[in-house]
Parts: sequence; C-alpha cells; structure tokens
Amino acid sequence: MVVTHGSLQRARGRCALTIGNFDGVHRGHRALVDRVIAKARQSNLTACVLTFEPHPREYFNPAAAPARITRLRDKLELLAEAGVAHVHVARFDAAFAAQSAEQFIQGILVEALDTRWLLVGRDFRFGARRAGDFATLQERAFGVEAMPDVEFDGERVSSSAVRAALAAGDLRSAERLLGHAYTISGRVAHGAKLGRGLGFPTANIVLRRPPPIAGIYVVQVDGWGRGVASVGRRPTINPVAIPLLEVHLFDHDADLYGEHLRVRFLEKLRDEEKYDGLAALQAAIARDARQAREYFLKHG
Repeated sequence: MVVTHGSLQRARGRCALTIGNFDGVHRGHRALVDRVIAKARQSNLTACVLTFEPHPREYFNPAAAPARITRLRDKLELLAEAGVAHVHVARFDAAFAAQSAEQFIQGILVEALDTRWLLVGRDFRFGARRAGDFATLQERAFGVEAMPDVEFDGERVSSSAVRAALAAGDLRSAERLLGHAYTISGRVAHGAKLGRGLGFPTANIVLRRPPPIAGIYVVQVDGWGRGVASVGRRPTINPVAIPLLEVHLFDHDADLYGEHLRVRFLEKLRDEEKYDGLAALQAAIARDARQAREYFLKHG
C-alpha cells in the first residue's frame, strides 16, 4: 500500500475514493473499503482512502475530542490488510480547515487524487463551515455513491459505539463491532524500572493521547507471548499526566527497549486503584498476574 502525507502536487493515478477518519477501522469502515475495492476492480481504478491527521475534532476542540481507538500507524496497517492500494493522510490544520467546499473538491479530489468515483456517508460534510454536502458532490462529473449505515447483530456500527464498549470494559462487544481484537501498539521506552524492583518487570509504551480504555487487562503481545497490562496514570507512585501502557510478559525477561509491540486486549480484570504503599501495590500486581494466568488456562 502506498501512503502519502501532506500536500499532493499531482495525481498518481485515477482512483475510486472514500473519505473519513476511519478510527478503529471497524466493520462499518471495512464495508466502505470493500465497496471501494470492488468498484476499483470493476472500473480499472486505484482503491484509495483519504483520511486526516489530526482528527478534525482534535484540531477544533482538543479538550472535547473523543479518545482515539487506533493510533495512525495501526490505522494504516489495518487499511493495508483490508486491501486499500493508496492512503493519503491530509494534514488537518488552519489552511486545510479554511478551504471552501469547491477548493476541497477541485484541489484535493480532482487535481490531487484524480477521483473518478467517490463513496461517502449520506451525512458527509466538508469545506469551511461544513458548507459542502452529498448534494454538492453530486453536481460534479465523477460518480458519487452514498453508503448506508452498517449494522452487526442488530446494532449500528460506529466508532462511538466501539468507544462506549471499550470505556465500559466490554471487550467482547468492542471486538464484535470492530471485527478484530482491540489493540494498542507502540515502541517500548525506558521507565523508572519500578516494576522490576517489585518482581514484575514491564515494557512501557508512552501514549501521546488518552486511549478509550483504562484499568488492568489480560493481554497477548504479538510475537512475544502472554501477559497482564495496566493502562493508567500510576496513582500510587510516579503518577503521569497522560495514561501509560505497562505490559508484564509471562515467562519472558528479554530487553525489549526500542521494540515495537502490538498488544491485544482480551479481558478486563479491574479498574486502576491507588494503594497505600509499595507492598499493597505488589500484592495487587501478583493477584492480577495470577488471574491472567488463570484466564489463559481456561481459554487456551
């Protein structure tokens, strides 16, 4: 898959395109992508996705923006797995937000991406002050199609529904809507080595933004094995402003600094708590590890 960023100066080829944030790349997003890929094959076009970084709501109102389900790297990997040929990541900044609907159509869709067919949701809005809509797009020469809502097990699939399930600790519902296990990936950074001192060394992944989950979880780390993880602010000692992902891997003590880990969340054990001293914290971590091992004994 080809990934381009920032400003596109000229089209790389005629494309069948869909537009969106694609946070989580859930079943609804996959339905969009599958339709675009089918149309691209039918019409000898390139299957393309236009997405944004940061999320427009993060740009306009960072404090009220929803938690991200997927980091950008994870989103791109999921889109590649779905079969997308080209993703353009548009930098959403003041200049981008100020474009009129016509400038967006002509500059981005026509000149930069050479769009010949476009699939969007019926309520898609674009351009400064959200002036452009589906009817605006229908006036153009390229074909435009509206994608209906996607339901799974009788529930409308949306990023908001996935976030709500994750926030409630309902990983099974989140996985049903996503169509895949919820994951967080990132590079292991040096920490205070508190976990090692307590007998439970952890691989620490710094999160740039608060995720939609918090607490203690049973996890599987691709390529490295099973374990237990904490997503939180470490209220007992060395608290942090933005939640940190700390993973304790069972039966594994290799140096993971600098490694890129993909952590799959399988079961929530409990919420994060503040303990009265290191001894109480150590006992709680031991209970968590024991419960996680019991989970794997039951589920294989």
